[in-house]
Amino acid sequence: MHFAVVGVGYTGKRVCKLLPGERVHLISRSKPQDNLGEQSLQIVDLDSSSLGALTLPAPCTVLYTVPPDSRENLRLENFLRNLGGEVQRIVYLSTTGVYGDHGGAFVTESSAPKPTSARAKRRIAAEERLGEWGAENAVEIMILRVPGIYGPDRLGLSRLAANDAVIREADANPGNRIHVDDLAACCVAAMTSDVPAGIYNVGDGDYRSSTWFAKTVARLAGMNEPREIAREEALRTFSAGRLSFLAEARRIDTAKMRDTLGCVPRYRDAEDGIRASL
Repeated sequence: MHFAVVGVGYTGKRVCKLLPGERVHLISRSKPQDNLGEQSLQIVDLDSSSLGALTLPAPCTVLYTVPPDSRENLRLENFLRNLGGEVQRIVYLSTTGVYGDHGGAFVTESSAPKPTSARAKRRIAAEERLGEWGAENAVEIMILRVPGIYGPDRLGLSRLAANDAVIREADANPGNRIHVDDLAACCVAAMTSDVPAGIYNVGDGDYRSSTWFAKTVARLAGMNEPREIAREEALRTFSAGRLSFLAEARRIDTAKMRDTLGCVPRYRDAEDGIRASL
């Protein structure tokens, strides 16, 4: 089996380093800055409607990490239109945001999606399109629904340095997150293991809030603790992007990730993951 990684960004480049380099094919809009070893590289602009046929080895499993654009998922449509019969499985990185608000209750893969944000609506549309395409072309579709990703250079240090406020703990929602290295391990398992296709929630199972996370990062990094404000003030002062996370509360059940995909996060305690990332 050969492997294609579409989108060699924060997560994709870590996945590449876990796969056998001589059997990995990279698809990116530009040359990655990091040296990823022996992988072959194809420079492709998925936003181009004149995209030519993709050259992939056979048989091939694809990891697709590219976020949807705002134009009816044209990136994904361009990609699918140019695939051949060499692809046997596509692993797609979606978001747990597709579940919407559940009042802090647990959600499983069988919970009905009810996305509210534009980005989550685009993700569920992409999931549905992949399901249709996979059925039409006899290709297995694996959906990994991913929460907030953290790791080296993704700890919010600049926000702490700018003295940005956080919502007070009493008003904060449960947190759902995963360390980038644990996410990469889940991606590799989905690409290489003989496990059923379908939807898999991924996460570390540590539901402490984003406020706890920011305060812990500050403490471990030797920075000033962030200022806490009430929800009412946050509603007046936070950006629309930050407010969208306040409007939804849920806990992501990851039993299927552990029991079926066979992935147990290394950083089940997010404090350990923060310390490693620093």
